[in-house]
Amino acid sequence: MAAELTTVKLNAESHLLLELSRRNFKTAQRYIEREKDYIFPALKDTANASFQPSASPDQTLASLDVMINRMQNLKRKLESFHEEERALQNHSRRRIQHLQDLYQIPSLADVKYDDWSRVRLDRLLVDYLLRQGYGNSAVALAKEKGIEDLVDLSVFEHCQKIADSLVKGQTKEALAWIAQNSAALKKLGVSLDAQNTLEFELRLQQYIEMVRTRSQARLFEATLHAKKYLTPHMETHWEEVNRAAGLLAFEPDTEVEPYQYLYSTERWHHLAQIFISTHHALLSLPARPLLHIALSAGLSALKTPSCHSAYASSSSNAGSTTTTVCPICSTELNDLARNVPYAHHTKSYVETDPVVLPNGRIYGRERLLDLQRKLQGGMGGVEEGMIRDPTTKVVFSMDEVKKVYIS
Repeated sequence: MAAELTTVKLNAESHLLLELSRRNFKTAQRYIEREKDYIFPALKDTANASFQPSASPDQTLASLDVMINRMQNLKRKLESFHEEERALQNHSRRRIQHLQDLYQIPSLADVKYDDWSRVRLDRLLVDYLLRQGYGNSAVALAKEKGIEDLVDLSVFEHCQKIADSLVKGQTKEALAWIAQNSAALKKLGVSLDAQNTLEFELRLQQYIEMVRTRSQARLFEATLHAKKYLTPHMETHWEEVNRAAGLLAFEPDTEVEPYQYLYSTERWHHLAQIFISTHHALLSLPARPLLHIALSAGLSALKTPSCHSAYASSSSNAGSTTTTVCPICSTELNDLARNVPYAHHTKSYVETDPVVLPNGRIYGRERLLDLQRKLQGGMGGVEEGMIRDPTTKVVFSMDEVKKVYIS
């Protein structure tokens, strides 16, 4: 989990719902422009033709009927775009209200905060299920909890559909997605390298499938395909293009690397991962599930050095006989939190009279001396002038104890 820790830059101009609304508007605009370019000249030609002596009423009516049918089709398409726009606005309104509900809760101890937190947890679970490919379970959970407007079901379902098609060995849908979003990929900040990498890898896979057949006709077709789609990327993918050329000399059952990997079905899963990464980057979606991000933040906020100490009470110390209420020290979370970073604390909460022992452990002076007085009167006491570390049980001289000054 620690290796996946990355920051996600929030960009209001590339928010998911805003991007979907912009895309919906642009699609509607293209349909209007296309029909306008047809209707206006056609209407003018029909009007001019109707004044000709040779023109018949039937021809004029037929031309008008064609234009009316096209306008009716345009109206139906625009109505569908309008319904989609209304759905996006409802999603935005519901999410804003969800945040407003949190703002109106006066205290975290309020029972309303518990209800709000449950809704948030349901959102995180649905997001996690969608990203792991359990679309049906995610839809069922969202409907049961009534949070369809708070999660992006259709977006992830469409993404998973294309990723599944790649796993099944089909590149058509992924290439169509790139063609549809090529302008948006450049405009919204997705690096050109990422876009080129996805398209290049898809074209390379098409080339590999042609070479796999080993038929002369398909090999010739593969050569033409490489000249058209692979060689233009020589500057950025020089090594991959050379390997593609070398693939012509190896059979599909070769054990020579990297050609064995190029022929393997694992490449389809690799392509699916590249597509998902590019898709999420386009829509400013976090690369990791929201559940992982929330869990990482929570574990870091609660984690302290003593949670994985060899002396403190935790699941990592089998010899400890004391108990703790620290969640990170629990058996369920201790190993999970081992590699996450510590939280950055701007304030330290220590006793008013801290002292440090030679082993670097810090205690309150009065509490430490009170413990030593009790030990001196007991069976396992220490000699006068000596002091025992309550945690490690190591004995030191009082002269070695130094006062700590908090700066």
